Amino acid sequence: MLESWKDKYIVFFDGECGVCNFWVQWVLERDHHNRFMFASLQSDFGQKFLSERGLETKVFNTLYLWKPDQYYLIKSRAVLQIANILGGVYKLSAAAKIVPRFLSDMAYDLVSRNRMKIANQKCYLPDREQKKKFIEV
Repeated sequence: MLESWKDKYIVFFDGECGVCNFWVQWVLERDHHNRFMFASLQSDFGQKFLSERGLETKVFNTLYLWKPDQYYLIKSRAVLQIANILGGVYKLSAAAKIVPRFLSDMAYDLVSRNRMKIANQKCYLPDREQKKKFIEV
């Protein structure tokens, strides 16, 4: 199982955030080409990813997209790349890359700061097939 994640895009998210869990569910439902796997930032796998890069390991207000052995993106650039990878109509989001990163990250940070107010704190439970896309180690 652990070897299967190395050729995927890994989405790291706050496992305790309703908005983040909604976003994960949204991507899962649209990942028709099985390109993504997911790990919470609180998991051992997530903590290892963060600590190996000298990133914050206690505050989980940033979404990360990692392509192993290649790159990782954060915040708005991660969101835009995820949409681009999903393809189809979501590729149109690439046009948002003309917005300077500091502005798109300001919008991302605004949502991030208010995410607990925005979120309906219902717990998301993936189905059996979706559960295979989560890295828990």
